[in-house]
Amino acid sequence: MKPKIWLSSPHMCGLEQTYIKEAFDTNWVAPLGPNVNGFENDLQQYLNQDVEVAALASGTSALHLSLILLGIGQGDEVICQSKTFSASANPIVYQGATPVFVDSERETWNMCPVLLEDAIKDRISKGKTPKAIIAVHLYGMPYKVKDIHAVAKAYNIPVIEDSAESLGSHYKGQNCGTFGDLAILSFNGNKIITTSGGGALVTRTIEDKQKAVFLATQARDKAPHYQHSHIGYNYRMSNIVAGIGRGQMTILDSHVAKRRSNHALYSKTFKEIEQITFLEEPEGHFSNRWLSCILLDSRGTREDLRLALEKENIESRPLWKPMHQQPVFKDSPSFINGVSDDLFDRGLCLPSGSNLSDEELNRVISTINMYFAV
Repeated sequence: MKPKIWLSSPHMCGLEQTYIKEAFDTNWVAPLGPNVNGFENDLQQYLNQDVEVAALASGTSALHLSLILLGIGQGDEVICQSKTFSASANPIVYQGATPVFVDSERETWNMCPVLLEDAIKDRISKGKTPKAIIAVHLYGMPYKVKDIHAVAKAYNIPVIEDSAESLGSHYKGQNCGTFGDLAILSFNGNKIITTSGGGALVTRTIEDKQKAVFLATQARDKAPHYQHSHIGYNYRMSNIVAGIGRGQMTILDSHVAKRRSNHALYSKTFKEIEQITFLEEPEGHFSNRWLSCILLDSRGTREDLRLALEKENIESRPLWKPMHQQPVFKDSPSFINGVSDDLFDRGLCLPSGSNLSDEELNRVISTINMYFAV
């Protein structure tokens, strides 16, 4: 069997081991230490805005803490982009709140601003003003920041910016992860940089960061004994894991460049295949191209091509199944225009890793060309 080509595998630079070794040598293996502080500082400097960063166990934990910081609880409603991974929506349920799903627009595949306002008006008319909006930069493509935030501001609803897939992307020159009232990042194994598992919460104030860190470390009160006045969580990133992140930060820009190069090669190579189209960058949008995604002419073509790639031991994946189609959310309110359903039916993610070799890229391209008999 031919060697496996992965969709998006971890890509180390070597410096990670330096920081990890330092953690072991100094016995800083607990969920605190100089690597955690250093990683947070590295992220703050990279984001290049007046923000604070708390390194956490996952992007999901960051979303959960975001909802807690906003005071969202039992019986509340939170608007969430339907075209996303389930981790964007699950923390809403953790808090006893109800997700309200909003469909996408075709230009960025992200939350539709027009439908967002329709959803808000509808929920207000039913006595349920949404308490927050979770907007996602899908596959690294920035959502329509100006339009989404204009709607949110008009109804005084805070935005949680889900930047799990978009570190290194920017909108009109400003980094993704710095637009929301709160924002989250993910460093899962398949992300643009990884800490094997991990995430971060981006806040506007040091007070919010401190509260998040307090909750993330079991909400232990200041006392010589263990005392708790709040429910806490085991959500803090460890010093060892943060060492991986510090090494990864040194090559973030090169990872973005390579993934964008992969996308450009696919786009150029397949431009004559009528059955394939690509998501283009609207004006002012810069995508890290975390995953290179294509749309086929039909669901049948999408699935046949996926199986053809699988036969050659090449991993590909359909676009996210919309949340409003998920059985677990079947009873949740949703505002649907058909865009995300169509994207799910016809969309496919191609191997996109920053460590893909020329030989591996040529195997992917050759397989797709053979499928279409080019």
